[in-house]
Amino acid sequence: MTSTSPTLSVALAVYNGDRYLPACLDSILSQSFTDFEFLIIDDGSSDRALQILQRYAAQDQRIKLVSRENRGIAKTRNELLAMATGEFVAVMDGDDVAMGDRFARQVEFLRDHAGVVCVGSAVNWIDPQGRYLGHCPMPESDDEIQRLLLGGISLLHHPCTMARREALLQAGGYDESMIASVDLDLWLRLGELGKLANLPEVLLHYRLHPRSITNAQQQRQTDDALRACQRAWQRRGIQGEFIRKPADHLHQADFWLRCGWLGFNQGLRDVARLCSLRAIALQPLLPDAWKLLACALIKPLPTRLQSTS
Repeated sequence: MTSTSPTLSVALAVYNGDRYLPACLDSILSQSFTDFEFLIIDDGSSDRALQILQRYAAQDQRIKLVSRENRGIAKTRNELLAMATGEFVAVMDGDDVAMGDRFARQVEFLRDHAGVVCVGSAVNWIDPQGRYLGHCPMPESDDEIQRLLLGGISLLHHPCTMARREALLQAGGYDESMIASVDLDLWLRLGELGKLANLPEVLLHYRLHPRSITNAQQQRQTDDALRACQRAWQRRGIQGEFIRKPADHLHQADFWLRCGWLGFNQGLRDVARLCSLRAIALQPLLPDAWKLLACALIKPLPTRLQSTS
């Protein structure tokens, strides 16, 4: 790495999603940590994404934009890794929003913890309109993260991770045959080179919308995740147990109920009402969903929240 290389390379693969792209780009370009190159590949978008990217690239010299035909997410991420020159690589998705101190906190953590090769964080879920839906804490210790990874559960959220570039290269980058669980496979291989971690604070707003999780991907995700775990078990010489369950939050009433009750207990009536209606739409006869809606509409907020509002 030359002396003129930035500390950080930010890697963004874009395929459509023009509706959410400006918020994503603004959140990166307004980071408190500024020593980064912003690598973006437009992977053959058919909407206005490229025009938006070109406009931003003309305004900020940190952006290095490539546009070409569609090749898929894994190939695109490997191309971005090959372009990177920074000591660290931060991943971002075009429909999410980074907190303003995300890069500063993750760079500081990696510099203070030489044995950690990759760090993520807790996230908040938001809906297509950017409204808060719920909080998603993450396991923080390497032991717990690796235990879950080896069972097929990836609790390093890909778009809020930052890793050491040399470790990513040593691990071999993204396996392009792992189409639906490419991130889980990479974390398993990185976890054999060093420790993994999550920061407790929220550094990303993760947007849930119909195109973020699709029913068609569920079986492929499960199959690829199992294959990634089996390969890791073999490499590590262990007999693992696959404990992954489908994670299609948008189509799970239980997910909306959890978010709704969390919102109500935090004094967020609008969140509780929105989530109850989502649960009812999925399971109209679910008593708990109607109970949540009733509470959201008429029940007094918890006393401790009323007294502090």
